[in-house]
Amino acid sequence: MITDLDQRECQFILENNYIGHLGYISENKPYVVPITYFFDKKENHIICYSAEGHKIQAMRKNKKVSLQVADVHSINQWKSVLIHGNFELYFGNEARAYLHVFSLGVKNVITDTEYQKVNFISEFSSKIDTNETAFIFLIKIESLVGKKRSQ
Repeated sequence: MITDLDQRECQFILENNYIGHLGYISENKPYVVPITYFFDKKENHIICYSAEGHKIQAMRKNKKVSLQVADVHSINQWKSVLIHGNFELYFGNEARAYLHVFSLGVKNVITDTEYQKVNFISEFSSKIDTNETAFIFLIKIESLVGKKRSQ
């Protein structure tokens, strides 16, 4: 049976994962890509880190985005959360502060859920070459819904 998740259950899934699927629009076409994220429960937003590329260019033009995160154990036992929100790009000191929160947050999730210690952002997020500019962006959550299936 498929049922709704309450807000507490949705937040639990977001807090205990760090990989989701980012949805955005480019040239009137939907795109979905995997992305490393951190859910800042206190501020109720998602923090992400990326190099310049297709998704950053597209989200600058259309700020409406989604993020889907799932815990799948089997075809009959899964939970899924879908966020709709707005893309916000940050620079300078604000970006550095968000990058710090992102890095520490993801490290803690990995330690708590996978029992591994990671030291560097390159161990859990896409490697950004030293010549590339790193972008920090937030997804300001507008809506959050979840579903689950259990027998």
